[in-house]
Amino acid sequence: MTPAVVLTIAGSDSGGGAGIQADLKTFAALGAYGVSVLTAITAQNTLGVTAIHSVPPEIVAAQLDAVLADFDVAAVKVGMVGDPAIAAVIAARAAELPNLVVDPVLVATSGSLLSGVASVAPLLPYPRVLTPNRHEAGALLGGRVETAEEMAAAAEALAGRGPEAVVVTGSELAVDILHAGGRTETLRGEPVPTVNNHGSGCTFSSAIAARLALGDDIPEAVVFAKSYVARALVGGRDWKLGAGPGPLHHFA
Repeated sequence: MTPAVVLTIAGSDSGGGAGIQADLKTFAALGAYGVSVLTAITAQNTLGVTAIHSVPPEIVAAQLDAVLADFDVAAVKVGMVGDPAIAAVIAARAAELPNLVVDPVLVATSGSLLSGVASVAPLLPYPRVLTPNRHEAGALLGGRVETAEEMAAAAEALAGRGPEAVVVTGSELAVDILHAGGRTETLRGEPVPTVNNHGSGCTFSSAIAARLALGDDIPEAVVFAKSYVARALVGGRDWKLGAGPGPLHHFA
């Protein structure tokens, strides 16, 4: 059978653990066909980001035109945007982006700044699912989000800005908060003891997009993605790739 097509609009991670590389691995692992629009090139490894080059907005638009003209895209994941002008390009085409999942990537696992809030805010009205971690949720709302209760309040507040559903992730707490359909749900899991968590947020949002493309509703897609990331963390926890936080095992 012809696989479902899922588009990632994101930056490149030269270390292969996050960004477009993680997205395409996730799509492949879940049986979808991945296509891509590159927003930025990063010089990056497990220790951090040493350089970022944004792709010109007109080239981002041209990539998007090429993909949408030829492929029947079933879902779209947006990751690192990096430039408000690129966010404007994506927002202008939002009506053409089905099952849109936006991961508001602001800071890499290593702590390196990847985007500012101005590069994410234009996209907030459009996602079917928005997937900030608790620190990103705080940045988008202009405050700190530390506890599960604050995560729940942040999810509801962000949903008020337009997304159909919001998942605020808190991997350190082994708790994610889903706000969808006017209801807030706490999703608990067992923490995975590993330093190899580079790209976990990218993988989570990409798994949601892939499952939406395959026909899941939002709660099913989110629960599946949470389980998938946990398996990928377990699968890669003994890997020795790089001197910093290593990648997940997307095909575990």
